[in-house]
Amino acid sequence: MSGVKIEEVKSTVNSQRIEVHSHVKGLGLNEEGRAILPEAGGLVGQENAREACGVIVDLTKSKRMAGRALLLAGAPGTGKTALAMGIARELGPKVPFCSMVGSEVYSSEVKKTEVLMENFRRSIGLRIKEIKEVYEGEVTELTPEESENALGGYGKTIVSVIIGLKTTKGLKQLKLDPSIYESITKERVQVGDVIYIEANSGAVKRVGRSDAYATEHDLEAEEYVPLPKGDVHKKKEVVQDVTLHDLDAANAKPQGGHDIMSSLSQMIKQKKTEITDKLRKEINSVVNKYIDQGIAELIPGVLFIDEVHMLDIECFTFLNRALESTIAPIVILATNRGMSKIRGTDVTAPHGIPLDLLDRLVIVRTLPYNLQEIIHILSLRASIEGITVNEDALTQLGKIGTQTSLRYAAQLMTPANILAKQSGKTNISKDEIDEVASLFTDAKQSSKILREQESRFLM
Repeated sequence: MSGVKIEEVKSTVNSQRIEVHSHVKGLGLNEEGRAILPEAGGLVGQENAREACGVIVDLTKSKRMAGRALLLAGAPGTGKTALAMGIARELGPKVPFCSMVGSEVYSSEVKKTEVLMENFRRSIGLRIKEIKEVYEGEVTELTPEESENALGGYGKTIVSVIIGLKTTKGLKQLKLDPSIYESITKERVQVGDVIYIEANSGAVKRVGRSDAYATEHDLEAEEYVPLPKGDVHKKKEVVQDVTLHDLDAANAKPQGGHDIMSSLSQMIKQKKTEITDKLRKEINSVVNKYIDQGIAELIPGVLFIDEVHMLDIECFTFLNRALESTIAPIVILATNRGMSKIRGTDVTAPHGIPLDLLDRLVIVRTLPYNLQEIIHILSLRASIEGITVNEDALTQLGKIGTQTSLRYAAQLMTPANILAKQSGKTNISKDEIDEVASLFTDAKQSSKILREQESRFLM
């Protein structure tokens, strides 16, 4: 009799999505603000740029950078976005960081300046402090209690939920209303998470994952917090972080007529509604009142605009005015252009940015990576993606990166890994890299082919 095959099904609850800059953990600076070489915080090389960004982080933390702007200028693939992500990681998860691309402002429904204003408001945080009666602790048990549906049928309804909360002082089991279970589900709470439940409103807030579950190699997204101190049931200063745009959106009302056709058209197509300046001024007035009373604190965040040369003269004029506002975030711009025309004009300017705005910017230059730095970055990417690459294969990838671009070399790793698996290998060798390089064409090769065979293509 042949043995029955039994395989363990692995849980995918804690699986993380690997992004382009998943490996970036910070700027990789020591206590004196000097770049740690050859690599730290997921960043390789770019010592001067990293140290300059470290100064920006210090200014931001001391709240002396508001209303100023930084420009990251360099060739494609020199780590401009990685530096911006490093600044965000250094500032921490509580400081708002809003990222956008210059081309996002072009919409058929909303004005360009309105899109910029929304992102400005998303980049400004408000920290509200209140004393509330809460139940707080690490979740040790989460069991919904079900009963037969009173209306008949096969379904069951949740009548209550049993939850266990643990602190350093003890453990308490609570029986909660089913409406609170809906809040727990929305917050995606699971055993091992640290949460608090407001006694009056029943609102549930997930603080983070208990640090008892932390591992050495975590990619991103998950925030680990210590086990709460004191009793489970207590009075606590609850801190809520919102952005000014959150307040704008919560107080905005859809615009349009009150007749049947207007109602139907709104139901069929939910158009994006502009928030009026009058509403923003009212919200600013209330926010300033809370700040004066000591209830709230303004947290200027970071607005990162990539491909800033895609903005036009109208947007640049708006940026000039917005940077002078009393409520403004730190603005980081990035571009890979040299001397180019300012969009919407016939004027040629450095980086495609008007000179009056350039005069306000602190410019940080990023330099192309050398062979050893490219190999180091590729080895980091391979480690994050769980790919094993031989040294000769990494060297070959590095050479390809110097001839083409770092991005192209990084993109070749995944198809090379697939070829290696098809050949029954666990490691990527130089053979797989050479084969993948022969299968695909980079931008420079493609441009060369187009020039040589221009007559064969449609104009």
